[in-house]
Amino acid sequence: MVRELRRLLPSEEILYLGDLAHLPYGTKSTEEICRLSTDCARFLLKKKIKALVIACNSASSVAFKLLSRMLPIPVLDVISPAVEEALLLTRNLRVGVIATNATIESGSYAKSLKQRSPEAEYFLKPCPLFVPLAEEGWLDDVVALEAARKYLTPIKKKKIDTLILGCTHYPLLEKVIAKVMGPGVRLVDSAGPTALRLKTLLQKKGLLYPRARQAPLKIFITDHVRNFARIGESFLGERLKTVQLVKVP
Repeated sequence: MVRELRRLLPSEEILYLGDLAHLPYGTKSTEEICRLSTDCARFLLKKKIKALVIACNSASSVAFKLLSRMLPIPVLDVISPAVEEALLLTRNLRVGVIATNATIESGSYAKSLKQRSPEAEYFLKPCPLFVPLAEEGWLDDVVALEAARKYLTPIKKKKIDTLILGCTHYPLLEKVIAKVMGPGVRLVDSAGPTALRLKTLLQKKGLLYPRARQAPLKIFITDHVRNFARIGESFLGERLKTVQLVKVP
């Protein structure tokens, strides 16, 4: 997500908060995800942000409505942009979604898909092991491939032609996911359509930074983990120059 924001909105200062002390969100209860998301949003609001992107699918699925009501700034989720992109791409109206348990159980993807295209068919599958595989850096080896086959074979049999990668970690496993699903299935990552929606929103509200520049990226984390730099640089596509440890709330 941050990589796409940096590419599409290079003049905008991005403040990224990684709540590493409480990961993974995908296995937590609805109440806990809402509490943690609220704490993170309040921290960022104190930094005088002008818009908030809930980059975590689990938090988007559970806490988006709460944060939208609570915050005095625009709030964007990553679910509706991904759904809209998938429905634009599908040719046979058979769409798959892979995500964490929390995201699937929230029903957010199912509800959003059915609201926008009730005539289509949807197939949802939790893939909880994809997150630790991505964090270990096991992205395209035999372990990742076997896990992908185990998770994805049932959904592939549904003859979907579009698959939403409903977790920020899953695009790191795109190679093995694509290998299992085959060339006839288009993979949808929410990062691109969400970044585009943010740009459109900022333009509409007159909030875009007025001059061309390469704005700084500020990274805040709530805990140090041994492989954060490697994972973070894989996500961002750039070196992590300054990372600040913070307490939230």
